[in-house]
Amino acid sequence: WWLRLQGWRILAQRARVPGGEVDLIARRGRIVAFVEVKARGSEESAAMALDEYRLRRVAVAAERLAPRYARDGDDIRIDAIFLVPRRWPRHLANVWHG
Repeated sequence: WWLRLQGWRILAQRARVPGGEVDLIARRGRIVAFVEVKARGSEESAAMALDEYRLRRVAVAAERLAPRYARDGDDIRIDAIFLVPRRWPRHLANVWHG
């Protein structure tokens, strides 16, 4: 719902391919975001839950899923959303630079 309020259209949820998975795939204009969602008790523990291993699995899945969801000229990126009780979701754009 948070992404929808920000103008994103959800294309898929829990998309799995051999080698990885993506929690959400969303589009806004010419951007297709492969989004990893981390829900934890604190912002610090949510941030720590997003390590290089998990991001690499998202990157593998994004690479394999991109032809299905992206069009010519689209910008593709990997984002993260941290969900912490009693706080607004925190959306970090373009968290993978591998």
